[in-house]
Amino acid sequence: MPVRTASAEWKGNLKEGGGTMAAGSGAFNVPYTYSTRFEEAPGTNPEELVGAAHAGCFSMFLASLLSNAGHTPTRIHTTATVHLGDGPTITQIELNTEVAAPNLTDAVLQEKAEAAKKNCPVSKALAGPQVKLTARLVS
Repeated sequence: MPVRTASAEWKGNLKEGGGTMAAGSGAFNVPYTYSTRFEEAPGTNPEELVGAAHAGCFSMFLASLLSNAGHTPTRIHTTATVHLGDGPTITQIELNTEVAAPNLTDAVLQEKAEAAKKNCPVSKALAGPQVKLTARLVS
């Protein structure tokens, strides 16, 4: 299995400083600041990137589980909402997913979505915070 890298560089103090986060593949190199992380300034932050990684990992894992069960999805759309609390600490991640797949029942969707939530590699890595899931069958 491949090994992936990412990096971050920060310059200055917490409130006036700034930095960049980059994917080792070159897919992105984005700035971040105190304001983009702890306030509502435009830009990204580590929690947003964790959410994107979690949503992507969960969606791929769910696609595999559904396909193996004979319900190859035509679409899986997942949103991860990452809650940052005091400390700061990630206190909760909410995964909301919508799935379109032929002949898929809600019972099978719920079973496979729970399995994906529990077993995707990012969920396993983030086993500390509570991960909540809402899964909806769409057409």
